[in-house]
Amino acid sequence: MSGPIPVEEALRRVLASAEAPLGEERVPLEEAFGRVLARDLVALRTQPPFANSAMDGYAVRAVDAAAPAATLRVVGEAAAGRAFAGRVGAGEAVRIFTGAPAPAGADAIVVQEEVRRDGDRVTLGRPARIGDNLRTEGLDFREGERLLGAGRRLGPRDIALAAAANHAALFVRRCARVAILATGDELVAPGEPLGPSQIVASNNFTVAGIVEACGGVPIDLGIARDSMAALDEAIRAALAAKPDVLVTLGGASVGDHDLVQKALAAAGMELGFWKIAMRPGKPLMHGRLGDLRVLGLPGNPTSSTVCAVLFLRPLMRALHGEPDPGADPTRPARLAVDLKANGPRQDYQRCALSRDADGRLMATPLALQDSSLVKVMAYADGLIVRPPDAAPAKAGDACRVLAFDELGV
Repeated sequence: MSGPIPVEEALRRVLASAEAPLGEERVPLEEAFGRVLARDLVALRTQPPFANSAMDGYAVRAVDAAAPAATLRVVGEAAAGRAFAGRVGAGEAVRIFTGAPAPAGADAIVVQEEVRRDGDRVTLGRPARIGDNLRTEGLDFREGERLLGAGRRLGPRDIALAAAANHAALFVRRCARVAILATGDELVAPGEPLGPSQIVASNNFTVAGIVEACGGVPIDLGIARDSMAALDEAIRAALAAKPDVLVTLGGASVGDHDLVQKALAAAGMELGFWKIAMRPGKPLMHGRLGDLRVLGLPGNPTSSTVCAVLFLRPLMRALHGEPDPGADPTRPARLAVDLKANGPRQDYQRCALSRDADGRLMATPLALQDSSLVKVMAYADGLIVRPPDAAPAKAGDACRVLAFDELGV
């Protein structure tokens, strides 16, 4: 393998491994939140199914209510879920409440604040016109209308729309299953006894959270030690779990103690690439092990998180059939401080985001950028993205930022 490849080329190759979205399954509506539609959502009914009142008041014929101070006789009442059975005739009105079906013959609603009632007589305070305060049949949508397109991740408002359209269940994409394998003799699970040269594993929790935020199912394979035997056993466990993606954490380079790539190759992995021209995150590995997609993320916490956001998240979007999974996730901002020229690798600097007096989004790099720092990543609002060989930049210059809150990270 030659030198590092550009970020854009790496992403293209990762997305190509998705090939086609995962299969579909039918789930009850109450389980569809956060899932991705596999088929267009088409209305099964018309909404509203009948003309109805938008206000509490009186249903009238506009021709009878065209003159100021018109007096009409109240002949009945209509409420939501209980229609008036008769017909509004000449000189008549029906007491009506919001949501009630408009009575036959009525073509306007006079709101109750604009009438004076005396027994079964109402006097209108002003004339009414055809259609006043009436919701027409099908105002919202009609039976057979396409309401949502396949590939949409369903939010609370989408679920409400599906319910209103009379869907009790929806066809959605199967959730991507992502196996997560941490590696390294130095790692210990939180709460376990620590040796003098060990640290607490944390990257697996970040990746699992990103998987869940993308609608996937994380499968924790634990921590594999730095030996071929331990890694072989972990890879067998991964294959047995039948995931769609295997994410390894650490050990993907080619140093004496970096055995992950060797173990995967021995298991039959076809290596796609393992070096990217980015900082942090250069030693990212990508390959295929049969039908299994493999992403080997760096061991440093910042590198691992950045690579998961830039590559695992789009891969999961592609597997779920979401549109344009490789779309640029950044947005424009302004630099709050000067920046030096960038080197040959695309740079991702942790930053704080704020608004200036004019409401412009401002990005301030955090003081410490070492890729091992978990606290700095937790405190960051996002990343400043600097292209390879970018020239020095001044405070106030335009830049691109990746805002974590917009990505659910």
